[in-house]
Amino acid sequence: MTNLFKKVAVCTDMHWGLKSNSLVHNRDCEAFVDWFIGKAKEEGCETGMFLGDWHNHRASINLQTLQFSVRALEKLSKAFDQFYFIPGNHDLYYRDKRDIHGAEWAKHIPNIIIVNDWFTEGNVTIAPWLVGDDHKKIHKLSGQYMFGHFELPHFKMNANVEMPDHGEIKVDHFRGFESVYSGHFHMRQQKENVTYIGNCFPHNFADAGDGARGMMVKEWGKTDQYFSWPNQPLYRVTKLSDAIDNAATIFQPNMHVRVELDIGISYEEANYIKETFIRDYNLREMALIPVKHSSVDTDLAPGDIKFESVDQIVTDQITNIESEFYDPKLLLKIYQSL
Repeated sequence: MTNLFKKVAVCTDMHWGLKSNSLVHNRDCEAFVDWFIGKAKEEGCETGMFLGDWHNHRASINLQTLQFSVRALEKLSKAFDQFYFIPGNHDLYYRDKRDIHGAEWAKHIPNIIIVNDWFTEGNVTIAPWLVGDDHKKIHKLSGQYMFGHFELPHFKMNANVEMPDHGEIKVDHFRGFESVYSGHFHMRQQKENVTYIGNCFPHNFADAGDGARGMMVKEWGKTDQYFSWPNQPLYRVTKLSDAIDNAATIFQPNMHVRVELDIGISYEEANYIKETFIRDYNLREMALIPVKHSSVDTDLAPGDIKFESVDQIVTDQITNIESEFYDPKLLLKIYQSL
């Protein structure tokens, strides 16, 4: 029995074309691929793997985004002996079947192996995006490693909300494997033998304060190694008072920042602070957010007052919908993709 790899470099959830085919995002993806290849070579990886959601839009792919995407896969083709590619749910034209996906053309690129059906070699199984009764196969399989793009309950989804249990696939179903690695949920997290490796880099303010993104290097039989992309565009929410006192430790180049105005300043002072911070720390953007104190119960203890972001408010409202006509899980995914 031969091993599928000696040392594999793994990444997931690139989402080319995110933010209305943002040129900035696509350039970030391209820069990440260049770093990923360089780091993989530095670590001696002969094999590469992508765990799903290469593109963001399942129905159509912008031509400029496609040009970036093709160029990246050509680079990966040249960098690895084999590069295994799982089409994720964002890559599939229909979420509940796998017959059409947005990277069909990539099978013609040398060394790119599209895994859109069950694949087993040696002690490794690579699973496709699960549709229909696919989840019933999991507990019958065994091996050392499994890779996939799974949607497992009780893990944190991309808006930091726990995935509900729909009574189908569970972590317990993977007991036949020593270790399971997945894309789909962007936060790096682990339960028992299942690990979501974390996506390539933060994508929005739902990822604020979390820089544990990048790539995994797995040498056969050895401990997992994780590396964060040093130039990743981070997101940060902070208070103005903290920003003024600790700017050098809070801000980093390419950062997106929301600053809550917890101290009184004039409009002119706010603009001056914003322009100065953006220039001095090479920030991508800074938004100054007034903190509203109206309609707050004065009997509350100071620790009981909680200010939520727009993303948190919308997520909470969607997840609390109780209706026989609307699926909160689907609505949340649509909102997260906007």
